[in-house]
Amino acid sequence: MRITALAGGVGGARFLRGLRAHLDVVAPESELTVIANTGDDISLFGLRVCPDIDTLLYTLGGGVNEEQGWGRAEESTRVQGELAAYGAVPQWFTLGDLDLGTHIVRSQWLAQGQTASRVTARLAERWGLPDKRIRLLPMTDTPVETHVVIDEGETQRAVHFQEWWVRLRAEVPANRFVVAGLDRAAAAPGVLDALRDADVIVLPPSNPVVSIGIILGVPGVRDALRGSTAPVVGVSPLISGRPVRGHADACLSAIGVESTSAGVAGLYADFLDGWLVDPADASVKVRGVETAVHDGPLLMTDVPATAHMAEALLALAERVRK
Repeated sequence: MRITALAGGVGGARFLRGLRAHLDVVAPESELTVIANTGDDISLFGLRVCPDIDTLLYTLGGGVNEEQGWGRAEESTRVQGELAAYGAVPQWFTLGDLDLGTHIVRSQWLAQGQTASRVTARLAERWGLPDKRIRLLPMTDTPVETHVVIDEGETQRAVHFQEWWVRLRAEVPANRFVVAGLDRAAAAPGVLDALRDADVIVLPPSNPVVSIGIILGVPGVRDALRGSTAPVVGVSPLISGRPVRGHADACLSAIGVESTSAGVAGLYADFLDGWLVDPADASVKVRGVETAVHDGPLLMTDVPATAHMAEALLALAERVRK
């Protein structure tokens, strides 16, 4: 079985880890291709940082800080402390010492002319993803950055998404999102083929606006999903209107979509076939989409619980197979 997933950071990474664990039991030869959001990439201290890709690498490769859900396990921040001593900014985005190794080598390879796709493949090899039958692809090789337009007194200004998300904690209302570079982006090599050739396409519980939504903005991706003969199934990132993690509700509010499982599914309604929801959202109805209610809380408390969610999602995919 060939499964293709569109994913952001923590939620997507944790779900896909559970999915791979389930596949290793029932279909170990299955191939999992992950198309990662690169819209929240940022340059810091002269280094290119790709938060979603790195979270996917560390989580699927077994090196993530489990408590945080991002960054490296057993991390230290001596370099960040030294940068602060020099007065280097910004200091609101923490770069761990081990994590810096990833950013340094990525920036070096990019400066040597390698594409983001090739760099990501080399990083994935270091984390053993190919041995786990996981292929990690950036959504595009074109540098793309998401910015958030916010009010500042009587005027408006745009801040990088990471500043809004990390420093401001999404507490300042967003007027709109602007994705710089997306207008000239093209799908990275292998992305459209992975969607066309998939047996199942999965939307993990990633942020629907600034993770999956950005991937859908890459030319050709949404059309490939609409034209796919494979079932497209997803997991709601909300329970009773509240995000399990992060600030998805603030993002939905910014684009005028209600913060409900039905509201999120509506963003995908032109290609979505099945939608897995929490028992608290059992009444969710989306025209043309089959909704399945999970048999317990839709929480990724550990790998076995997440594997059980993945099992339920694949069962839904079989029910809605075209």
